[in-house]
Order: sequence, then C-alpha cells, then structure tokens
Amino acid sequence: MAAELALSPTTVSAAWALLARSGTVATDGRRGTTVLDQRSGGTVRYRAALERPSTFAHDLSTGVPDPELLPDLGQALAGLRTAPTTGSYLDDPVLPALAEVLVADWPFAVEEVSVVDGAMDAMDLFVRTQLRFGDRVVVEDPGFPPLVDLLESVGVQLVGVAVDEEGLDLVALEATLREPVAAVVLQPRAQNPTGVTMTSRRAERIAALLSGSPTVVVEDDSAAGLSPSPLVSLGQWRPEQTVHIRSFSKSHGPDLRLAALSAPARILNDLNGRRQLGQGWSSRLLQQVLLGLLTDDVATAQVQTAAQTYAARRARVVDRLRERGVEVGGTEGINIWVPVQDETAAVVRLASQGIGVAPGTPFRIGPSGPGGHVRATVGLVRDEAALDSLADALADAANTGGWNGRAR
Repeated sequence: MAAELALSPTTVSAAWALLARSGTVATDGRRGTTVLDQRSGGTVRYRAALERPSTFAHDLSTGVPDPELLPDLGQALAGLRTAPTTGSYLDDPVLPALAEVLVADWPFAVEEVSVVDGAMDAMDLFVRTQLRFGDRVVVEDPGFPPLVDLLESVGVQLVGVAVDEEGLDLVALEATLREPVAAVVLQPRAQNPTGVTMTSRRAERIAALLSGSPTVVVEDDSAAGLSPSPLVSLGQWRPEQTVHIRSFSKSHGPDLRLAALSAPARILNDLNGRRQLGQGWSSRLLQQVLLGLLTDDVATAQVQTAAQTYAARRARVVDRLRERGVEVGGTEGINIWVPVQDETAAVVRLASQGIGVAPGTPFRIGPSGPGGHVRATVGLVRDEAALDSLADALADAANTGGWNGRAR
C-alpha cells in the first residue's frame, strides 16, 4: 500500500493505527483488516459490562446506589413554592446560593464552579472541547467503561495505567509521560471498579511528575458525601491543570442528573460556551432541590448514614471473602473487584444462583492476564445473612477450577 500511494511505510502504519483507534477498522493479524460498521452504537464496553437480564434475584452488576439509602426529597421539594425565574437564556447557569455552598466545600480554592447534567455530561463537554483525534490520554486500568467508550468515540489514543492500593502506578505513569499526554483521567476516591482511594502521598508525587507539562488532570469524584476519606485532589498542587468533577448521583440520587465542576478559566469558558450551543444550563429547579438537600441537616444525616451503611456492607463481604482465601483490594465504595480463576465461568456460575455481576473484561484497557475479575455492587445487599451468602457464592465462583483465589 505504501508503494501504491507513494508514501513511507511508517506513514501508512500510523494511518492504520489511527483508524484502528477510532474504531473504523479492526486488524486481526494474518486474517486481515475489516472495515467496521460505523452505524453501530458507541457504548460497546458499557453494554458489555452492564447490559444484563433483569431476572436475577440479586442483580449486582449495575453499580447504582441503594434507593433506600438516598435522602428523603420531601423537605427539599416542599420548599419549592415557586420555580426560579429565568429572565434570559443568558442568565447565570448556576444558582448563586448553590455556587456559594459548592465553592465553600471545594477541595482547593476556586472562584467559580459550573453545574452540569451529571459526571458523564461533564466528561463529554471536556472531551468534545479539549481533546483531538490521536491525543494520548491516560486512563486507569481497570477503569470506567462508559468513559472509555466516550474517549474512543473521538479517536484518542488510550494509555492504560495500572491502579495499586494508593492510586495510579507511579512507575508506569512516569514512563507514559515521557511522550506528550493531553490528559490524565482518574477517580480520586472509591475508584470504580477497584474501590481504591488515592493517598495524599501518591497525589503529591503525581503532581510533581506533571510539573511544567501541559497535561490536564480530570478528576471524577463520584464518592462525594459517601466516603469517610478526606478528598485528596491534584488541584491542591496543580490548580492550573486540574478539572475537578463532583457527582451527586450516588449520594443524593442518579435521577437528579447533577454534578458540579471546576476548571482553569480557559477550559471552563470553553465548556460553558459549548453548553450554550446545546442544553444551555442544568435545570434551576433541580439545582434548588440539590441546594435544599445540601443545606438540610436531616438530609445530611441521611447521607452520612448511607456512607456508614455502605462501608459496613462492603467490609462484611470483604472480610468473609478473606476468610475463604479471596483477597479483594481497595478500601471503600459500593463495589468490589473480585479476582477469579475463570471470568466467564464465574459469571455463569453466579448467574445460575440468581446473582448478576459485571464481568471484568470491559473494565480493562490492556490484557487481563490469566484468570480475570468480576465487579459486584455489594452496596445493594441489605441483609447481613444475604451478605454472607453472597460472599460465599463469590468465593466459590472465584475458586472454580481449583485456583485459590488470591489476588495476583
């Protein structure tokens, strides 16, 4: 092909790589290269991880919060005697009172925050305005499937960096940063799926690696309100390079569809400008509901109770798994990342017992190696006896085939 086009083989090879990264073609060694159907949906990993039959007695594949642990909306809704007035489509998109509450509780000093329709809306705005085809973007491995789908949809070059018990692996990240990186996307607390929370020591080391570079850090804090750990943000060291997203889906309800974000002025202007061409602003009515929940003592206490309940549920399953010889990493969150000998066999075995879990493969960027993982949303299991039974079922599934289930 290079000879036919009068180009260098290096140029043709680079073109093939870009086409493959964009999802236009799939290469399969000697079997050749196939042009893919571009009309198909772009949620390949998302569907593979979460699209499960709804017939399970316990569907723990979803990653959603327990609806019984969400704060009561009654008081917040009772306060909505009138809807906020909109005098112009160019009015301030954020309720001033809500902005004041958010800024006061932000992990580093910011002058302005924006409110968007959930964390993935914030991610989409960033990806569409700041990233270009072929940009190198670091993501956690394992990471969040919808985010990977979103990034792949614009043809960036994904670089997976492993997550250890303190956060992104420093050695792998440092090696990756030897070439230009447009963005590093990470979850600072209760990382999905592993449950790892980044330590202050690790965050400071990552900030040092990024010193003097144009790389932007995008933090997705989905555990706000539900984490006992103080939030560690790279914005404490690199505010000029940090986009911080705070989601309220797990703490206050997925259907509120709200998240807050801060960003360097140039990036925030780009994001707000792009929103004006689309939805314009997030419902000020929903913003009032969120404001009421954030400033109400009863709702705050309910969120704190939810945090304690999730922690107890996770600890009970993890401890029992450890007794059965299965070591689960991470420290918090509503999910656990369980090592198994045979991923498919584990998913099928659990399904036969009425338990739905998410297979680990869609969460992985690179090869998973021998065995695999499953993700189980243990935060949805309410009864202690049911938690014990779940742990036993997970241990049996992990040990299928004779492997002792210890994490490698």
